[in-house]
Amino acid sequence: MNEIKEYTEKVFEDIKHIDENNNEYWYARELMEVLEYSLWQNFHKTIKTAMKNCNNSNYDVSDHFIDANKMIKLAKNARRKIQDYKLSRYACYLIVLNCDPRKKVIALAKTYFAIQTRKQELSKKEYNELTEDEKRLYRRNQARKGNFNLNKTAVNSGVKDLARFHNAGYKGLYNGETADDIFKRKKLRYREDILDNMGSEELADNIFRIAQTDAKLKRDNVDNEYTANSVHYEVGKEVRNSIKRLGGTMPEDLPTPEKSLKELEKDRKNQLTSNKL
Repeated sequence: MNEIKEYTEKVFEDIKHIDENNNEYWYARELMEVLEYSLWQNFHKTIKTAMKNCNNSNYDVSDHFIDANKMIKLAKNARRKIQDYKLSRYACYLIVLNCDPRKKVIALAKTYFAIQTRKQELSKKEYNELTEDEKRLYRRNQARKGNFNLNKTAVNSGVKDLARFHNAGYKGLYNGETADDIFKRKKLRYREDILDNMGSEELADNIFRIAQTDAKLKRDNVDNEYTANSVHYEVGKEVRNSIKRLGGTMPEDLPTPEKSLKELEKDRKNQLTSNKL
């Protein structure tokens, strides 16, 4: 097996394939090598367990684990058929959940496949198996995608000042605090992102605010900036009231993680690299 000299997300990107319908997939044999399995028999046991988990989550196994048997050349022009699979991103995630967690590359694979897998493809049990930092990475990615869509909807609704629009939402959710107020309260350094410095629970509060604002702007056919800002504020306030009714912790009272997500990413990559030196 070829030695992998440096563990970064690139090792998984390098073996990713795209089919004619623009769907991404990974070959099990190639993933096996990256995950440091030397015997197919051992890796296939992990695949079988992942298939059972997929079925138990009420997903069609054949959609995520596609037979891809192939012929390989042997000595003297002989050929032999070997077993392989085309794996979806979700299938890869299920596989790494069942791999030896002591391997450094498994930790990287778990994060890589988890944070880029759509939420509807993760069961509650699978999500709960993530560490707090992995949950933060996962939800930060959701918030990033949500804000991208919300920005488009806001512009279509007549918003010209997106900073003011987002502050309206923060004011509703954070009892009057703007993004700058949150930044100062968290004592962040220059140009740090407030969302990169939230725990998974606080990120979840904001994801709900983002999604509900996006939906309401569309549902109400909002066509002017004043109304759009008002909608964002009211949605943020309603999310806050819901947290209060449920006896939850107000977002401004949730602890700020010791390290930002960018710092965690940098530390993780440095550690994985140093372990291979």
